[in-house]
Amino acid sequence: MAYALRQGLSKGLPGLYGQARWLHVTPAAAAAQVAMSRFEQDKFLDYDKLEHNLKTVTQRLSRPLTLSEKIVYSHLDDPKNQDVVRGESYLKLRPDRVAMQDATAQMAMLQFISSGLPRVAVPSTIHCDHLIEAQSGGDEDLKRAKELNKEVYDFLASASAKYGVGFWKPGSGIIHQIILENYAYPGVMLIGTDSHTVNGGGLGGICVGVGGADAVDVMADIPWELKCPKVIGVKLTGKLSGWTSPKDVILKVADILTVKGGTGSIVEYFGPGVDSISCTGMGTICNMGAEIGATTSVFPYNHRMEDYLRATNRGSIADLSNNYKGLLSADKGAEYDQVIEINLDTLEPHLNGPFTPDLGNPVSKIGATAKANGWPLKIEVGLIGSCTNSSYEDMSRAASIARQALSKGVKAKSQFKISPGSEQIRATIERDGQVTTFRELGGTMLANACGPCIGQWDRTDVKKGTKNTIVTSFNRNFTGRNDANPKTHAFVTSPELVTAMSIAGDLGFNPQTDELTAADGSKFKLDSPFGDELPAKGFDPGQDTYQAPPKDSASLSVNIAEDSKRLQLLTPFNKLDIKDLSDMVVLIKVKGKCTTDHISPGGQWLKYRGHLDNISNNMLIGAVNIENEEINKVKNQLTGKYGAVPDTARNYKSKGQTWCVIGDENYGEGSSREHAALEPRHLGGRCVIVKSFARIHETNLKKQGLLPLTFSQPSDYDKIQPTDRISLLGLDDLTPGKPVICEVKHADGSKDKLELQHTMNEGQITWFRAGSALNRMFELRK
Repeated sequence: MAYALRQGLSKGLPGLYGQARWLHVTPAAAAAQVAMSRFEQDKFLDYDKLEHNLKTVTQRLSRPLTLSEKIVYSHLDDPKNQDVVRGESYLKLRPDRVAMQDATAQMAMLQFISSGLPRVAVPSTIHCDHLIEAQSGGDEDLKRAKELNKEVYDFLASASAKYGVGFWKPGSGIIHQIILENYAYPGVMLIGTDSHTVNGGGLGGICVGVGGADAVDVMADIPWELKCPKVIGVKLTGKLSGWTSPKDVILKVADILTVKGGTGSIVEYFGPGVDSISCTGMGTICNMGAEIGATTSVFPYNHRMEDYLRATNRGSIADLSNNYKGLLSADKGAEYDQVIEINLDTLEPHLNGPFTPDLGNPVSKIGATAKANGWPLKIEVGLIGSCTNSSYEDMSRAASIARQALSKGVKAKSQFKISPGSEQIRATIERDGQVTTFRELGGTMLANACGPCIGQWDRTDVKKGTKNTIVTSFNRNFTGRNDANPKTHAFVTSPELVTAMSIAGDLGFNPQTDELTAADGSKFKLDSPFGDELPAKGFDPGQDTYQAPPKDSASLSVNIAEDSKRLQLLTPFNKLDIKDLSDMVVLIKVKGKCTTDHISPGGQWLKYRGHLDNISNNMLIGAVNIENEEINKVKNQLTGKYGAVPDTARNYKSKGQTWCVIGDENYGEGSSREHAALEPRHLGGRCVIVKSFARIHETNLKKQGLLPLTFSQPSDYDKIQPTDRISLLGLDDLTPGKPVICEVKHADGSKDKLELQHTMNEGQITWFRAGSALNRMFELRK
C-alpha cells in the first residue's frame, strides 16, 4: 500500500526524530479504514503498517517472537536500524495515543504548554476521576467535587480544547475503564500518566504507565524511549470456576513474583486457560500487573475480546482484528525469559495483604494467619469497584452473592461501598437492578471515580491510629493508602469475596465451607457467584460526559490566575553544575519500603498537583528516617535541629546546600506520579542513591534532571550515615555503562569510596546535563 509522510508538529523540533510517522492516504485504503474510536473518526487503525514494521524486525532477529515483542517492535520508530536486545537496548517507539487522569494531567499539560507547541500530535484524552472524594454518596460527592475543583477542571477543559485533547468530565468514570470501553484495541500501543494504564492489556494492547514528561514527548511527536523489556510468560491451564476469579490469578502471580519481580519485563499470558477468562477479567489481571513492577501485561486476541468489542459498539475493530490474528498472538516456539504455570482448576481464592499487595493469603488459611499475626478479624468496611474490578461481570457476580443473603433476610455486617468504574457501568447496573440489590444489602453507591482506592475517602467510622481491617477489590494496600490511617489493615481480593466477607463481617470467613445464620436462625451456605459477562440488553451509555476538542483552537486561551494556590506555570530548572554534586548532605536515609505514596502522598494533597511549589510541601513526609525510625522528622545538618523533611530541604535550598536521598529496595514503587521526582528537583535535590528502583520512578528522575544511582554492592547502603557528606566524582566523564565513584565523608573525618551504577544512555545524560528533558527540548529547538 502507499504511504505518505505525516505533516505537523515534527517541523518545529528538528533533530529529534528518526523515522517519521506514516499514514495511508490512497482512496482505496481510505474506504477500508477503521476508526480508532467513535470520537476520532479521522484517525485509523493501521495493522498493515505494524505488519510492515514487524516483518523488517523479524528478518533481522530470525527467531519466533512473543506477542508483546510483536506489538512493541511493530511500533519502533526505526525498525530497520533499531538495536533490539531484551533488557539492554533503549527502544525508540511511536505510541498510538496518550491518556491522562486529572491529577497527573495538570503537570503534563503544564509541561506541554511550556513546550510552546500548538497542538498534540497523537490522539490524547484527559479523564477527571481522581479529585472526587468519597463522603456521602455519588451525586452529593460529585456536586461537591465540581465546586471545590472548579478552577482545576476549568483549566483542564480549556487546555484540552486549546491543544486538541479529548476531555472526559468529572463523573465520566475511571480512566482505565473508559479506555477499555472506548480506546483500547488489540495491538494498540498506548501510554498513560497512571501506573494502571496497563489495564488495557486485557484487550490485547501494550498499554504502559509513564510520567507526564514521557506523555509530553509523545504528544510533541518525539519518539518515546523504553528499555527493551524482558518477557515473563504465565501459562494458564485448567478453567476458572466456583469462587475463584480472574483477580485470584494476579494475586497468585504477585505472591510468586513479589512487588519487584516484574521490573523491566512485560508479563504475557498464554495457554489453554486464557479462554476461560472474560475480556474484562483479563483487564483485571493486567491492571494489577503494576503491583509487581511489570512494564505492562498482555493477553492474546481471542473470542472473549471480540465479544467485548462488539458489545461496546466496536464490531468493525473486531472484524479487522480477526484478519490479523498472527500479529496479535505469539509465534509458535517463542521463548520467554521466565515461565510461571498456574492451574486454574486448583487455584484458590486469595486475599493479599496487609500493607503490601504481594503477601498472598488463601481464603482457607487467612483466618488462622490473621490470629497468629494479630490482624483484626472484624471487617469494618468492604469496598468494591475501582479501575481493577468494576466491570459489568464484576458487579453482577457481587450482586448474585448479595441477593442470596437478602433472600435469607441478611444484610451486610460491615459497611459496604461501591465505586462504579464508569458512567456506562453505573447506568447499566442501575437499569439492570444490581444497584438496587447493593442498596438493599446496606451498600452506599459512590461516584464514578477512584475514591477510596487512592485515598480520596473522608472516613469517619474509625479514628486515625485505630487498628482495624478493611477488604477491597482495589489494587493497592500500602500503609495508609486508602484512608490515611497507618493502622488500617487492608486486604485486596475479588468483588464477590469482598461482598461475602462484608456479609459475614469476619476476615476468617471462608464462603466455600462456612455457614451464615439466616434471619430465622437457620444456617445456610452461599452458592458460588455467577453473573453475565456482558449485559443482555446491551450497555446503557448514561449521561454524555465527553467534550470533543474543536478543530480550530487558535483563538482559544488557557488562563491561570497569578495568585492561584492550585495551578502554577512552570519555569525551567537550572542547568547542571557539576560542583553541585560535591559535598552534598543526606536529606534523609530511608529505611524499608518507600513507594511514591511515601514520597508524594495523594489524598488531601491531590488538590495541589498543578502547583509544584505547594505540593512540594508533602515531599517524603511518609518515608521512615533510619536515624530515628520516625516519619517526617530529620536532622538539619546545618543547624542541628530536627524538622519536617520538606522544611529541611527548603532550608538547604535557601542556603545553597545541595542534598541527596539514600533509599532501600524498589525505591519509588507504586504510582506513576512524576511529582515524586519533580518535588526533590524543585527543592534542591541532585541525586537519589538506592539499592534498586521501580521502573517508572527511575525514568521520572532522569526526565527531571536528577541522577538515579544504585549501589554496586547493596550492602554499601549500610556504610552511609545520615550525617555524611556525599560527593560524586568524575561526572565530567559520565558515560553509559560506566560506574560512578562516590566519596563518602563521615562526621569523624574518615572516608569511604563506593561504586555506584546508573542506567542512563547518551540521550538521558544530555537531559541530566541540560537540567531536565524539557530543558533539552528547548536547547534542540533553538
